Amino acid sequence: MEATVTPEAGTAIADIAQRFGLSYDAVLAMLFAVNSGGGTMAQFSIPELGGSGQWMQGGMTMVGDMFDYALKGRVDALCNELSQLLATTTVFPPATAGGHGRFGMGSNNWWPADLGVPSSSGGQNDSRYAVFPATRRLAIQINGVTRVFDTGDHQIGGVQQQQGGYPGTVSFTSQFGTFDVSSLRELGTNEVAETPVAAPAPPPYIEPVSSPAPEPAPPMEPAAPEPAPPMVPAAQVPGSSGDSDAIIAAIESLAGLHQRGILTDEEFAAKKSELLGRL
Repeated sequence: MEATVTPEAGTAIADIAQRFGLSYDAVLAMLFAVNSGGGTMAQFSIPELGGSGQWMQGGMTMVGDMFDYALKGRVDALCNELSQLLATTTVFPPATAGGHGRFGMGSNNWWPADLGVPSSSGGQNDSRYAVFPATRRLAIQINGVTRVFDTGDHQIGGVQQQQGGYPGTVSFTSQFGTFDVSSLRELGTNEVAETPVAAPAPPPYIEPVSSPAPEPAPPMEPAAPEPAPPMVPAAQVPGSSGDSDAIIAAIESLAGLHQRGILTDEEFAAKKSELLGRL
């Protein structure tokens, strides 16, 4: 079988597979899914992990059985470890000059070397493309001219090629729908290899200086007891099994809307917190 990862990555995958009780091929398939999601999300269909599912780093994990919390935790731990592997190890070997390589290209790498290894690439006639989700870059070559674009928040999942003039020759699909490069910002030579700047780390926690304890207040006269609240019928008591199932289902639905970009991070977090407060 043709090697798809470096020897160092292959050893790490074998170790991860043994620790998680999975086959090498299952871990490799999940590695490709995490890599396609830029190391922060994945869409997968792996029988050993319950079939189809989704993972988002720091967010919610969805598997075939929404109530199998043990499987959700297993998938989350596996994807986080593979994300770390992608960030710290050279996982994919460079394509062989003049060979087909991992992506079936019949010529040398035509994109700038600083972009690294794409998650997907292809071409037709005189136009070619390569997608680099880890650095949010998209390279397009038309009639021998290569241009690089910033994909922003797009998670590219499909490509459509058609005859016609640039830039309508190639269009892409993401969680926001179909678009072409005319809607993206083209990068200059000095910007091609720049990695998006991460958010600054929070300031270190400084323990406050404790002040002397105040003197105890004089004892208060006991207040008269308040009348007991009326009894609530059992069907109206929050937190019952039916309500819990409905709340969990609502959270799962919100996660899907958030994944598709319909809800912002702030809206999803606020609504999720509100629903969890009802459990």
